[in-house]
Amino acid sequence: MTSTVLECGDATIETPLRDLLERYGLQLVMHPPGAALPGTWWGEPEAGIIGLAVHVRPDTPLHSALHEAGHLICMEPERRAALHTNAGGDDLEECGVCYLQILLADALPGVGRNRLMQDMDAWGYSFRLGSTARWFEGDADDARAFLRAEGLIDSHERPSFACRGGLEPARDATLRPTSQDATLPQNARPDPVR
Repeated sequence: MTSTVLECGDATIETPLRDLLERYGLQLVMHPPGAALPGTWWGEPEAGIIGLAVHVRPDTPLHSALHEAGHLICMEPERRAALHTNAGGDDLEECGVCYLQILLADALPGVGRNRLMQDMDAWGYSFRLGSTARWFEGDADDARAFLRAEGLIDSHERPSFACRGGLEPARDATLRPTSQDATLPQNARPDPVR
């Protein structure tokens, strides 16, 4: 682990992260420094999840908050309704969560997918191709197909801002569109599922 990864308490991250989660109908709960984090599976300072809330502290890595939010987005409504700490799910869903957290980083000003993938590598995420970026570009077809099949991304790999199984996103007209809302990613491919 390293202290050079982006953290949720960064003044330029907390508000955009809160706004991003609200687009999904989720809540970011910021706890004070040193406070116990409810719902953390991996232990502090890793993010925790309970119900529709992602629990963080200022020292919680951003990648952890996005990962746990990804679990809330990717799980079935029945699991989400009873969620406390353990996201459960299978390997395919876990891959989808990892892929989605990278896409969500593009919605955060000053972060983006490349920085998030660097942080994931620095923290110790492990992929069989050796790095997060190599996995994302060359070994994540199953994750993309899962996210598309569940309606969580479109054929241009843009997040839908809806949770699996129909939890509607927040409809707040004051939210700014993300860069992904307006442009296609350079690596956009035709949708093989549809």
